[in-house]
Amino acid sequence: MLFTDAAGKARTLPDNPYVTGVHTPMIEELTLRELPVTGMIPPALVGRYLRMGPNPMAPNLEKHHWFAGDGMIHGLRLESGRAVWYRNRWIRSDAVAKALDEPRTPGPRHLFDTVNTNVVGHGGKVLGVVEAGSTPVEIGDTLETLRYTDFGRTLKGGFTAHPHVDPLTGEMHGICYDASKWRSLRYVVLSPEGGIRREVRIPVRHGPMIHDFAFTRRFAIILDLPVTFSLTAAITGHHFPYRWNEAHPARVGLLPREGKAGDIIWLPVDPCFIFHAANAYDAADGTVVLDVVVHDKMFWRRTSGPDSERCAFERWILHPAGGTVERVVIDPTPQEFPRQDERRLGQVYRYAYTMGLIDPFLGTCLFKHDLVEGGRLTHDFGPGRLPCEFVFVPTHPEAAEDEGWLIGFVIDAAARTTDLVILDASRFEAAPVASIHLPHIVPPGFHGNWIAGVD
Repeated sequence: MLFTDAAGKARTLPDNPYVTGVHTPMIEELTLRELPVTGMIPPALVGRYLRMGPNPMAPNLEKHHWFAGDGMIHGLRLESGRAVWYRNRWIRSDAVAKALDEPRTPGPRHLFDTVNTNVVGHGGKVLGVVEAGSTPVEIGDTLETLRYTDFGRTLKGGFTAHPHVDPLTGEMHGICYDASKWRSLRYVVLSPEGGIRREVRIPVRHGPMIHDFAFTRRFAIILDLPVTFSLTAAITGHHFPYRWNEAHPARVGLLPREGKAGDIIWLPVDPCFIFHAANAYDAADGTVVLDVVVHDKMFWRRTSGPDSERCAFERWILHPAGGTVERVVIDPTPQEFPRQDERRLGQVYRYAYTMGLIDPFLGTCLFKHDLVEGGRLTHDFGPGRLPCEFVFVPTHPEAAEDEGWLIGFVIDAAARTTDLVILDASRFEAAPVASIHLPHIVPPGFHGNWIAGVD
């Protein structure tokens, strides 16, 4: 398979790179204390950086897909300018608990119980989440799997890998789908305390994969795009049974946040696929602005992981009155994992941070986009150093949008080590504020977040 990387170079990728090299699964759970640091950890950073990803115990090399591996959470505890500990722990699904000869994790299950995609805080709890049918898991202070949860029996199916909290209301929103239900999605809203207060069932066709979504003050935005459930892939034993579907019309839905399914305004778009949205907001002229990373195709040739040949960071201007979508390329360079200051979710914002790509999901640098003045800055970590997703943490609650730190893992492929790197977001191209050193590779995963506060 060919992929044109962030440097414009065409590269041939192996058939299944997700169990070798930097993706080689870890084989043990570690607890490391008082980690070595280069630079100074800001004393105001008190809490845990947590990152979720797949770490298969016994992958089937022929059928294994990166998105389907057993979940593992990695975390570092920071306090008083120290890196107090690092831990990695498998999520105790039934299969993992059995392999480790441990009791079954309590709590309600749905279609499956492998949770491997994201870790978020809400309602005083830390939750591991995944899409397509599993209930979330509650994670303990030292990364143990406590229980599966359906939010007090209010969750009527699986959850989402990308819930987002509205900073103006404290509510958590998500677009959920179940692999077994091809004709509907669910828009759910959780109260600040953590129970679902609202659910809207949305009719669809073919069982689309919807990894992320966005919201504005007026709308929840649904990305109904042509990657759908493949019965053929499921029957032939593939653990990730989603494929590109030319017969599925691509469209974007605008659901009024307190509306019903019949109120959705559907806007057709050219076929493409979106894993991640950076943000969205309502413009003064009545349009909706949506910033997304857009792939030309996805899951159309390769069965082990992402296989787009091109992707770009785009701004979509949605016209509810006219039923059209205007697409503007912000940056044609391959990139993924857009993040922003989450205090600006659903509102006008200025800065987005993305990971430049060397293959469909392996990083080579970080980008900082100024979406008001225009322009892009680059932070290069050096040869053979591979960044993962970075998250923005404000220096204090009233900090300006770019007044904060960017935190994420950087793998040194040659040394086979990993650093947790802290950048000053306002001095993006400067040397890191601090690098916390781990003596092993943390395999590239998916999503993480900063959970502030003491244990």
